[in-house]
Amino acid sequence: MMFLACCYNDPDMLIDPETIYPTRADCTDAPKSRFKPMPRRTLSPRRWKLLFNEEGCLDAAGMIMRVQRGGVHPNIKGEVWEYLLGCYDPKSTTEQRNQLRQQRRLEYEKLKTKCREMDTTVGSGRVITMPVITEDGQPIEDPNSTGEQQTNNGPLTKEVIQWKLLLHQIGLDVNRTDRTLVYYESQENLARLWDILTVYAWVDTDIGYCQGMSDLCSPISIILEHEADAFWCFERLMRRVRENFKSTSTTIGVRSQLTTLSTIMKTVDPKLHEHLENLDGGEYLFAFRMLMVIFRREFSFIDTMYLWEVRFLDNAN
Repeated sequence: MMFLACCYNDPDMLIDPETIYPTRADCTDAPKSRFKPMPRRTLSPRRWKLLFNEEGCLDAAGMIMRVQRGGVHPNIKGEVWEYLLGCYDPKSTTEQRNQLRQQRRLEYEKLKTKCREMDTTVGSGRVITMPVITEDGQPIEDPNSTGEQQTNNGPLTKEVIQWKLLLHQIGLDVNRTDRTLVYYESQENLARLWDILTVYAWVDTDIGYCQGMSDLCSPISIILEHEADAFWCFERLMRRVRENFKSTSTTIGVRSQLTTLSTIMKTVDPKLHEHLENLDGGEYLFAFRMLMVIFRREFSFIDTMYLWEVRFLDNAN
């Protein structure tokens, strides 16, 4: 199911990321990857193990240095990203992390079970792409449905209606996310991504789901083998970027970042900034998508992961 390099005898051997995250042969217009792992620079599985002491506490400074120099070996990306995104305290022991991991997995199963009680498609290996409910809470009959979408009786609460209204939107986006990757030729993998996003939409009632969140969740879903671990890693990522998805009729969530970008460009390249202003681009709205999904659609999947690894280092101490 996962793109793991377990078939290699030497786990420290440098691997071409293109073989771990292959693109479909028919996707000739996919962005080309420029990042190449370098010997003695990439954080390898062997070096990763050496960064922990006998109690299991991590040498965060050593990790940061390695990630900055050459990124993370594909075999350990999931483990390392849990630290980069703040899922675990580097000072925690192995026993403490195991307890926390088990606690989080149980909590995720409870959340997923709750969502499945509201709609049985959750956890079924399928994805909803058609509306299942009207805005006033009336169910919409799906000709392909088994008739078991809702297992609870009685009137639906406002929160449940709002959540159900998002299900097909999430499904449509999931079916469009990273479709250049062989990984998403599997219906099981599409459903896994959909499940994570639907559970998150139930947990974060303020944000729910917005377009672009599937782009952020996809790499995490791919590199972390256990679905619950992927969910909590995504939840930590959303803590960092959720303000981007808060928009009103008068303002957009990334406005502050666009303003910061404008200020930086005025200083770094005033001529370019002036040129953009002359083209009515001085507000940098063209960078909206770049900032919203952290360059997911501008760079290749592999290059994006390296960019994210470096960017997330500020959360790793």
